[in-house]
Formats: sequence, C-alpha cells, structure tokens
Amino acid sequence: MEISDEFLTDDGCDRRRCPRWPRDLKARIVAETLVDGATVNGVAKRYGLRPNHLSEWRRRAREGKLVLPNLDEVVFAPLVVAEPEVSRPISAEAPSALETIDLIKGDVTVRLSAATSAQRIAELAAAL
Repeated sequence: MEISDEFLTDDGCDRRRCPRWPRDLKARIVAETLVDGATVNGVAKRYGLRPNHLSEWRRRAREGKLVLPNLDEVVFAPLVVAEPEVSRPISAEAPSALETIDLIKGDVTVRLSAATSAQRIAELAAAL
C-alpha cells in the first residue's frame, strides 16, 4: 500500500478544470440563460460549468459588470431629420372635429381629438 503525505494540494483551478472564459463568451452564455425555457442548470451543463459559477456571472451582469450581447438581433431604425413644415398660426379657437392626433405603436393606432389634453395623451402614450 502506498502512503502519500500530499493531500488537498489542488487549489481547484487548473487549465483543464477552470479555463479563463473570454468576457464576450461569458456574456453570451449568461444571455442564453435569459431565453424563455432555459435554465441555469441546463446551460451550465451544456458548457461544462458549475451552476453556481454561471449564477455568479448572472449577478455580475445584473450589476452592469458584464455587458450582455443582443441575442434578438434588434437594430435601431436610422434617425431621419426633416425640415419642419410651415406651422399654422395658433388660434384661440377650439380645434375642429376634423383635427386628430394619432398615437401609433405597431399595429395599434389610437386616434384622439386634437382637443385631448396633453396629460391624457401622455398617459395613453405611456400605456402603449
């Protein structure tokens, strides 16, 4: 029988067991845990990680220390600035029934009378 006086010498982190993960890969792995139906355990297993290690990365992401990638490939529309149209003179009269304000979001259009108060318009815009 062989006797060894060496025990607990492994600090738990060598190149085989604890690779240094690049920040962008960490962020992509964390982002995968945020997809509907994904679990931390499932994603961790797929990458050979401990779930608590992945949870630590998620905590860093919540704190803003790890920037997550855009998995939905959302892009912003370019801003188009046009010359303002010639404005109408402001009249003291009440707006006519034909003047309307349209609030549009996606397929939903809310048409309001031009007499609608600014506060009500803001409430409706926030609700959309």
